[in-house]
This record gives sequence, structure tokens and C-alpha cells, in this order.
Amino acid sequence: MPIRMPTPRDLAHHVAALALVAVCGAAPELAAACCAGAAMSPEATALRTKHEVLRDAFASSPFNRPLVVQSSEANEELKGEIYAIVEQPFKTTVQVLQDKARWCEVVMLHQNIKRCRAGTQTPKDRMDIVIGRKAQSSPEQGYKMDFTFNVEALTADFVRVQMAAREGPMSTRDHRVTLQAAPLDDKRSFVHLSYAYTFGGVARMATQAYMTTAGRDKVGFTVTGKAKDGQPVYINGVRGMVERNAMRYFLAIEAYFGAMSAPSAQQQEKRLQDWFALTEEHPRQLHELERDEYLAIKRRELATP
Repeated sequence: MPIRMPTPRDLAHHVAALALVAVCGAAPELAAACCAGAAMSPEATALRTKHEVLRDAFASSPFNRPLVVQSSEANEELKGEIYAIVEQPFKTTVQVLQDKARWCEVVMLHQNIKRCRAGTQTPKDRMDIVIGRKAQSSPEQGYKMDFTFNVEALTADFVRVQMAAREGPMSTRDHRVTLQAAPLDDKRSFVHLSYAYTFGGVARMATQAYMTTAGRDKVGFTVTGKAKDGQPVYINGVRGMVERNAMRYFLAIEAYFGAMSAPSAQQQEKRLQDWFALTEEHPRQLHELERDEYLAIKRRELATP
């Protein structure tokens, strides 16, 4: 009997099966689903495999929870990334992430987001966002950005959404906030947030000027070494800057999740209080405003039509 050579489709199925076995075998929380024969989507398999790669980093995380911060700079692109386990069922995670109106409530916690509109007055896939200086008095003084909101993938075990804007301030381009998630078990989700944009000469010069003045002492989260006294030395410059912003967006998501159990009328205020408290856990990187000043600014911005 002639031997049948495997087709490309056979090989693809074989690779997918090996990936499934590898992830399920390494992660006990997925064993039940695997044994039941539940087929994971390729996107969920890839994300869960990343979870296994980061398992040791999570165990030694300086954040006292399973969270890893990474950044990169290449070909005029800056990217900050957060990988973390959140204490939210995947169903809840999906409900929040696929709703652009909820995303407006999330991003408005960021001190530099002055206004976000995603209601019926804007096109279905668009979010109108104004960014500005943290303590500016009016959103009209900020820079208006037109973001496209897109649910790029949605399956029973994976979601990926993206906010993208072609143009930003100081000739920056291709701004993208991307978040993807997959379930770990019935109570936890594994999330990956990416904040990225590209920049040219104008943005580079403006950033360099900022780094030599107001931003000269600002750092990110990646540890690049140790000082003589044994204290960690953190990355600075543009990678430190993009790490700080990525963390602010991630903490906004955490604050949003944390406020969902409160009565509806109290959720907005709880989100504000919680976001500020979460950022103050990292004062070296994220402290910019005092609590009362931040709350006053945000309450005013949220009350502005």
C-alpha cells in the first residue's frame, strides 16, 4: 500500500494540535477544557502560549501581581506593552472591551484625555478624542484626534479590539491602542495591551526638548541595572515615556473593572478614585497631580457636554 504524504492542511492541523497539548499541559487551569475536547481558536492559543512564556516573569514581578511591562523602539515606532492576569471572567472582559462607549469611560480616566465622544453623534466606528496637558482648563485647548474603533476578532475564547488614529500631535502618526484577551479559567482573563505610534523629525525634536527639561527625571518601568546603592535603574527617554502611557491605559481598564460592582450612580466617581490610587502605587513613574487636583479636573471634564 503506498504511503500517503501529509498535505499542508494535515501539517497545519498537526501543529495546532501540538500547540493545544503544549498549552494545556503547561497550564492546569486549562486542563478541563482540553480534556473535554474544546478546540481553542488560533488567536487564543497564541495568547495563552505567551502566558506560559511569561510564567516565571509573573512569579517574580515587582508589581506584586502577575504583570509585565515591555517596550521597544524600531523604525520610528514606539511601543509599550502590558501583559497581565486580571481577576475578571472572560465574559465580563468581552462585554467591556467590545463596547466603544465603555472605552470612552475607560480612556477618560487618563490625565491627558480631555474629552471622548462615542455616542450617537459620531459615526458607528469612530471615537472623537481630545488630548491635552494634564491641568489645562478646557478641552478646546487640546488636540483633537479621530480614532477608528474596531473589534478585530471575537470568538468564544478570544477578543481583540483596537483604537487607531492616522494622525496625532507634533506630526506623530499611526496611533494605536490595542487590547486582546483570552480566558484562563472561569474567573480570570489574560490580557495584552499595546500602545504604539510612529514619529518623525518634528516629534523627535519636541520629545528631546521635553526630555532635557520637564521630563529629564522621568522614567519607565523596565529595570536596566542597579545603582551603587543597590536601587534599580529604570529606563528613561522615549521608551520610558511610552511605558508610562501604556501603564496608565492599563490601570484605567483595571479601575473600570473594579468599579463595575458599585451602584451605577457611584461607578464614575469610584473609577476616578481607583485610577488615581492605582497610579500612586508607582509614584516614581506616574505621579503628576495631587489627588484633589486630579479629581477636580476630571469631574469638570466629565461634566462638559
